[in-house]
Amino acid sequence: MKIAVAGTGYVGLSLAVLLSQKNEVMALDVIQEKVDLINKGKSPIKDKEIEDFLENKDLNLKATLNHKEAFKGAKYIIICTPTNYDDVENYFDTSSVEDVIQKVVEMKIDTTIVIKSTIPVGFVEKVKKKYNFENIMFSPEFLREGKALYDNLYPSRIIVGEKSESAREFANLLKEGALKEEIPTKFMSSTEAEAVKLFSNTYLALRVAYFNELDTYAEIKHLDAKDIIDGVCLDPRIGNYYNNPSFGYGGYCLPKDSKQLLANYEGVPQDLIKAVVKANKTRKRYITQTIMDKDPDTVGIYRLTMKKDSDNFRQSAIQGIIERLKSEEYNVVIYEPTAKTEEFLGCKIIKDFKDFASKSDVILANRFEDELAEVKNKVYTRDLYMKD
Repeated sequence: MKIAVAGTGYVGLSLAVLLSQKNEVMALDVIQEKVDLINKGKSPIKDKEIEDFLENKDLNLKATLNHKEAFKGAKYIIICTPTNYDDVENYFDTSSVEDVIQKVVEMKIDTTIVIKSTIPVGFVEKVKKKYNFENIMFSPEFLREGKALYDNLYPSRIIVGEKSESAREFANLLKEGALKEEIPTKFMSSTEAEAVKLFSNTYLALRVAYFNELDTYAEIKHLDAKDIIDGVCLDPRIGNYYNNPSFGYGGYCLPKDSKQLLANYEGVPQDLIKAVVKANKTRKRYITQTIMDKDPDTVGIYRLTMKKDSDNFRQSAIQGIIERLKSEEYNVVIYEPTAKTEEFLGCKIIKDFKDFASKSDVILANRFEDELAEVKNKVYTRDLYMKD
């Protein structure tokens, strides 16, 4: 069948590649450069599996800038456009999702819209009424940045926000493209599925915040944080995963999803959700003060991506630290070889590592890489396990 995918970020492109193994897929984007790369079998994002599949697999995939070309004749139109949380207005900006829905409605075509973009609880029911279009459902994604296609090939679970034949067919499309054979699958209303997404990511944010606060305690009290974490995580109910301290949680999902869940809690008693959001700010303030206490002339930021094998800067935790250092009038330089600009947040970007290291009195590294070994005496990191 023909399937359209609107948006070619990590979520959209990984789904387009997955589904184009056995279906005709049209990928829609608004950036000419991304469309051209995909049509040449090149990935516009860093993801090993996506790069491999585009180059070496026989995919029925075409990218386009024309939404009518993409949507015409498509049985499913999957929306994977970015949504961002607006801290000032205290709501999710879902305009990109609604723009796609509006275009589909105007075309008056018989299709089913599947939203993969993260949205507030109750969004699907709202837009069904607003656009007088019933065939809309939400199916949350649970993908890691840089491992998006891998996580679609070996999904932890598939959740579809509808208990219908169409929902089962969509779930089967995902299963047909996957390599994992037994995939837990759950059908529910779109409102419950929206809640699953936000609660899942807020729990992950909570876990990051928990081990970061453990690490803060250990560092201030001059204790071995790794020994404490190892001992805590030997309890099988806690588990030895997602426990490596960092400068805070960041990226595409955790900051905005935890804030959106907090907004959805309006009128509902809670303390924990608010604390998860607040704890991330506290951690970044603590890291910043620790660096300031070292009294450096120049602070070096080792990578904006914050995560190995990633090219995404979006909402990385280090940005809040850079802004705090700049507000205190510290000189900050950044080593980011993937950057396409010469400055970021008013800081000079240096692409030569040796030049960067020589200019930095202290180097902040969210994750320790081998090239830092020769200047280890300058490096400040809380990476205890040398892993993401």
